[in-house]
Amino acid sequence: MLLKFAFQDFIEDRKFRNTTSVNIQNHKVLLGGFIDYCILNEVINVEDVSSGHVKSFLMSCQEKGNGASTINTKLQKIRAFLNYMVEEGMIKENPAKKVKRLKEDVKINVFTDEQIQQMLGYYRGLKRREKSYFAYRGYMMIVTLLGTGIRRKEIINLKWSDVDLTNLTLFVFGKNRRRETVLMTEKLVKELSAYSLFCQRHFKTLGEYVFVDSKNNSMTDNSIMLVFQNLQKKMNFSDVRVSPHTFRHTFCHRMAMSGMSAFAIQKMMRHENIAVTMRYVAMWGNDLKEQNDKFNPLNTLDI
Repeated sequence: MLLKFAFQDFIEDRKFRNTTSVNIQNHKVLLGGFIDYCILNEVINVEDVSSGHVKSFLMSCQEKGNGASTINTKLQKIRAFLNYMVEEGMIKENPAKKVKRLKEDVKINVFTDEQIQQMLGYYRGLKRREKSYFAYRGYMMIVTLLGTGIRRKEIINLKWSDVDLTNLTLFVFGKNRRRETVLMTEKLVKELSAYSLFCQRHFKTLGEYVFVDSKNNSMTDNSIMLVFQNLQKKMNFSDVRVSPHTFRHTFCHRMAMSGMSAFAIQKMMRHENIAVTMRYVAMWGNDLKEQNDKFNPLNTLDI
C-alpha cells in the first residue's frame, strides 16, 4: 500500500475512533514529517519501511535540534501508525518496535508560593480597578486549577450543571472520556459561589459553561491558550511556564510534599496507572530530602 494513502487511512481511523482534534493535528504534523521523509528517500510503500528508516528519520530530527522528549513523541506516533498497519494486515510486524526510546532528563517545574501569590495578586488588582469579567475569570481559573488539578480540556468543558456546591464535587469527562468525580474544598466552593453570583450579575443570566468568553459562550483551546500566554508575559517567570498543566503539576507536587500516599495521589490525579503517579513522586526526591533534613525528629534530640 502506498504510504501516502496508508497515512490518510490512519488519520481517518483516528477520527472514527473519536480521537481529539488536538491529537489528530499532532498525528498530521509529527507523523506527517516521517511520511514526507520516507517518500523523499524513495520509500513509497508501507511494506518497505524498516527500522533503519525510522532511526535515520529520528537522527535527522536530532540534528535539527529536537530534544529527547520530542524524539520520543515522534517515535510514539510512528509506532501507532505502524501498529495500525499490522492490525489491518498491511504488514506482518511493526519495524519501529526495534527502535528504542531516548533517555530523557525528566524535570517538571512547578509554581512556588511566591509565584502563585503574584498571579493571584495580579488578578485581584484587576478585579479592584476594572471589575471586569476577564479579571474574575482569570482569578477563578487559577483557584480552580490549583484546587482540583483538572486538565485544560476539562476546565474548558466544565459546566455549571457539573458543579455540586452542596456535596463539594465536580464532574468532568477525563482523558478516558469517562465521567469522573473531582473533590472540592470548602474554600473552593466559597470562591465558586461568589464567582457564580458575579457571572449572573454581569451577563444577566448564568450561562451553561463555568468559564466563558465575552459573549457568554464556551471557551476554545485557542482562547484559553491566549489567557495563559498573556499571564506569562505579565509575570515574566524565567524558570516555569504558565499553563494549565503546570498548575496540575503543582497540585500533584503539593500533595506529594504533604506526605499523601501514592495511592491517594493516584486517585486525586485520576491516573489510570499508579506507575505514572510514582514517576511524579520520584521526580521530587530532592524536595523530599530537603523536607526530611528540615523536619526529621532526630533534629530535636540531643544524641
